[in-house]
Parts: sequence; C-alpha cells; structure tokens
Amino acid sequence: MSAHPSREEDFDLYALGALDADECGPFGEHLAACPECAAKLTEAKGRIALLAFAAASVAPASGAKQRLMARIDADAAAAQLPAKASVRSEERGVGFSGWWAAALVPATAVLAIATVVLWQEKNDLDKQIAALRNSVTTEQEQLSNSTKLANLIGSSDTVTVNLAQRPGMPKGVAHVMYNMKMKMLMYDGELEAAPAGKSYQLWVVPMNGNPVSAGVFQPVPGQTDHWMMAMPEGLVPKAFAVTIEPAGGMAQPTGPEVLLGAAS
Repeated sequence: MSAHPSREEDFDLYALGALDADECGPFGEHLAACPECAAKLTEAKGRIALLAFAAASVAPASGAKQRLMARIDADAAAAQLPAKASVRSEERGVGFSGWWAAALVPATAVLAIATVVLWQEKNDLDKQIAALRNSVTTEQEQLSNSTKLANLIGSSDTVTVNLAQRPGMPKGVAHVMYNMKMKMLMYDGELEAAPAGKSYQLWVVPMNGNPVSAGVFQPVPGQTDHWMMAMPEGLVPKAFAVTIEPAGGMAQPTGPEVLLGAAS
C-alpha cells in the first residue's frame, strides 16, 4: 500500500486487530514508512484505550463461582481422587476465568467498533451541519443584498447616473445608482475585457477632495458586472468614472478614462 488509507476508520480497525486480512499486511507496511499515518494510528490506539476504560465492567452473577466450585468438590469426592480433584479444580477455575474473558473480549471489540462507526457518523453529520449553516448564511446574505437592492431601486431619493463611453476607449455601457440617505451605491454594466496586465477601476469623484475607489474588476465579455457598496460618510458625488489601471487597481487614478458620467 503506497497511498494513504482512504478511510479514517481503518486506523481504528487496525488498532483493534479487526482489519481484513488482505488489507492488514499492506496497511502495516505503509505505517512503517509513513510517519503521518503512524501518528494517526497512535491517536486511534488512544481512542480505543479510552473506550476500554470507559466501558462498564461485567461481573458474573452472585454465587455463580461458589456453586461451580461446590460442584467440582462434589465430583472430586465421588471419584475419591483428592489430588486430581485439586488439579481439576484449578483447571476449572482457569476455565471459568477464560470463559468470561472469551465472552468479554468479543463484546468489547464489538462495542469499540460500533463506537468508531458512530464517531465517524458524528463527524459526517457535523460536516453536513456546517455545510448547511454556510448555505443558510449565504442565502441570508443574498436575501439581505436583494432587500437592499430593492430598497435602493424603489427609493425616490435614488439617483441614476449613466456612464458614457469615452472616444477611442474599449466599448461598454454602464450606470451607477446611489442614495445619499441610504449611503448606498450600485454599479451595473458591461465592458470589453481589460488589456493584458490591466484592470478596470470605478471611481467616485467628489465635490471636494480626491477620487475614491469604488471597486476594481475584470469584466468577462457578454457578462454583466454588478455590485453594491456603502458610500463613505460625507461623500457627495460630482461624477463617476471608470479608468484603466495596473492589475489590482491603484490608490488614485493613473490611467485613461473609459466611462464617465456626471452626478446630478
């Protein structure tokens, strides 16, 4: 076995001596050459040891040993073989202990294997629950964004600014919607792909001060770019512009304007 075991429960089964015979040999060879899997086996042995300590002890019924020993003594007296009876008594005593050991060992192994299976199922269930939580969180975010978008579009205070293509620049069409009271801004548009090593960057040009970046993007031809963002506190737009910048964007505009629109 050169590859890592594909089933985590194989480590527990190997530690219990319950792995299939045709898998046990290759598994052991792999453990000898793989420190990572050897560490996992050590963890598995620790889990099994904890299970052994956690398992409730099983005692024989009250008086069972006394009744058994009395029967042995009676048989010895009837056969008038004291010496042999003593030996037989010792052998029966060993047999009694061995019987209980033979009964308890398989039961403990079954309990351990069942616990390992349940542990694996719990892990799988935890993963499913985590995935469901992530899904719910994503759906809640999408619902929240949809609500914000609906409120932005439906508000009478929302202003729409159409961005016009600048002469000689890549073809595209876009518009920006913003609402000062809601402090929200939305960009929606399509543009040709950016030149190699370049990105497009949306800017809010304020009445006073330097332009503020409102997003860096790489359009895919035929697909619409769309996003919303919070408007910086106190920012009053004078215009919106899209420029070509080095890949990843810049702190301030350096490239040519591709789209431009004045805020009203």
